[in-house]
Amino acid sequence: MSLLLQMTGPVMDLTYHLRALPASGTEAEVTGFAMAPGGGFNAMAAARAAGMAVRLGGTLGSGPFAGIVAARLADLGIAPARPPRAGLDQGCCTVLLEPDGERSFIAFPGAEGHVAAEDLSAIDLAGVSHVLLSGYTLHYPQARAAVAEWVARLPREVVLVFDPAPVVARLAEEVLRPVMARADWISANAAEAAVLTGEPDPEEAARALAAGRVGAVLRQGAMGCLLASGGTLRAVAPHRVIPVDTNGAGDCHIGSFIAELARSGDAARAARYANVAAALSITQAGPATAPAREQVLPLL
Repeated sequence: MSLLLQMTGPVMDLTYHLRALPASGTEAEVTGFAMAPGGGFNAMAAARAAGMAVRLGGTLGSGPFAGIVAARLADLGIAPARPPRAGLDQGCCTVLLEPDGERSFIAFPGAEGHVAAEDLSAIDLAGVSHVLLSGYTLHYPQARAAVAEWVARLPREVVLVFDPAPVVARLAEEVLRPVMARADWISANAAEAAVLTGEPDPEEAARALAAGRVGAVLRQGAMGCLLASGGTLRAVAPHRVIPVDTNGAGDCHIGSFIAELARSGDAARAARYANVAAALSITQAGPATAPAREQVLPLL
């Protein structure tokens, strides 16, 4: 059985539904509020919804936010790979959600931003088939060096999927280089891919991302995604929906892609599955709204 180890820790999302983003010095008109686990939680929830076993390798803290995250992980059958970190709660992310579903973030890390070499040495890789790592973890000063070194030493039979995340332009070269060298798959949006490759054209960026590795997925939102693998490039059609909340859609795509790839071994099918799952996820409010496998299969 395949098992995904998520190396990016969860945060608590504080989501404000706005009429519009406020101008500097003014107050926004808020129409709704919700608090739920997000960050590294989203891709785990998506992989579980698609039927894959998942374990948390990122840091879980202790405190009110960490308690809520731990309860939700338990609900999904996701166990932590190491003990919680005492004295630090999870970080939080303020999500400003506009009426068209677009979102803006203001975040500060907590326990998930702290990963030491001794923490990683405690992780048992027995049974782990896939590891997922986000650029956010490589951005945290108290985590990046240890995680980059750990990733570089992963057994070759473990598939590493790297999500560069919106912070990719701020990642230090010394931590990005070994992760890029080890990554079997990269899943990035067009802006992230352009930063990594220097190619503004999405098709050229997807080809460049895939060079020297198994493949790459370039996510294009409502346009679907590009799949580059084995020297070929394929545009994978989107599933059309009316968006309600796009928060977590990229994470849903990544977690769904990994789960279906692990199950079928067919990257094109996995990309199509991920497109449908991510589309369905944005028809509901909340950061971790991945559809169950039974909802996705009829739409493939």
